[in-house]
Formats: sequence, C-alpha cells, structure tokens
Amino acid sequence: MKPDTTRFRPRRDFEGMENRRAEAARLFSEGLTQAEVARALGVTRQSVSRWHARYRHGGAKRLKGAGRAGRKPRLDARQMKRVDSALREGPRACGFETDLWTLPRIATVIERVTGIHYHPGHVWRVLQQLGWTLQRPAKRARERNEESVRNWISQRWPTIKKSPASA
Repeated sequence: MKPDTTRFRPRRDFEGMENRRAEAARLFSEGLTQAEVARALGVTRQSVSRWHARYRHGGAKRLKGAGRAGRKPRLDARQMKRVDSALREGPRACGFETDLWTLPRIATVIERVTGIHYHPGHVWRVLQQLGWTLQRPAKRARERNEESVRNWISQRWPTIKKSPASA
C-alpha cells in the first residue's frame, strides 16, 4: 500500500450552511415571507419553514449550527500520525515475517501503537484517511527463467495459438 495524493472527497460546507441560516434570520427580521426567503437564498421552502419555526422560538441564535456531523473519530490526529509512521517503517520493522501489509496486520499495528482495537474489515477506512491505496504485489515465481519464457512466447505459443482463419 502506498499513500494516495489524488484523493478528493466532497465535504459539507458547514460554514456556508450556517451563513445561509444567519442570512435567513436577517431576512425574517426584515419581515420577508418564507417563500421570499427561500427564493432569495435558493433553498427549499421546507428548509425555510424549519428555520422560521426555530427563529420564532429563540431568534437568530437558534439557527446556529450544531457542530460536526456524525460520530467522532476513534483516533485523533496525533494517533493517526503515529500509525502512519509505523506503517511507513514497513511490516518487517513491525515484527512480521514478510514485506506484505494485510488488513489484519494493520489492525494489529493500530492496536499496538494506540491501544484502540479495529476490526480488520474496517481498517481500510483508517488507511483511506491516511491517504493510502491498495497495491497488489507482482506475482512472479523466484524460480522463473526469463529466457525460457521469452522462447516459449516467441516460438512455441505461435504454433499452438488458434488463428481466426482456422476457426
């Protein structure tokens, strides 16, 4: 696995959403109707109706954002850096016999480094946050004789290969 530097994942613009609700509060205070506010801000009337109900029961402060969406991450930024640096050292440096990272091995490293257990099936989410992508090793036998392979491809294969004319 190696880091992915081309990852783009759209995120919700929480600041933009809060600014829209603040603008709606300003427009409500000026006496505009819900339909006018919806047209002015380019949002649905249902959203404006919810905002207006909250505005009536507490003013503009009731239209503030609730903060982040979703569950808080189990690993903080410091722990993620420690996991990333441990993974960059390689599997052998982490005590494994081969130079191949697998999800169960990465889950073991995460638990050793941070003390937080991840199921191997969910480790890919952590790797995605770190910017790592899946890399498959080239599967070639150590005993492979390149000269024999070249000879087989250039001489033997053309004699046994079916051609469109013979079919």
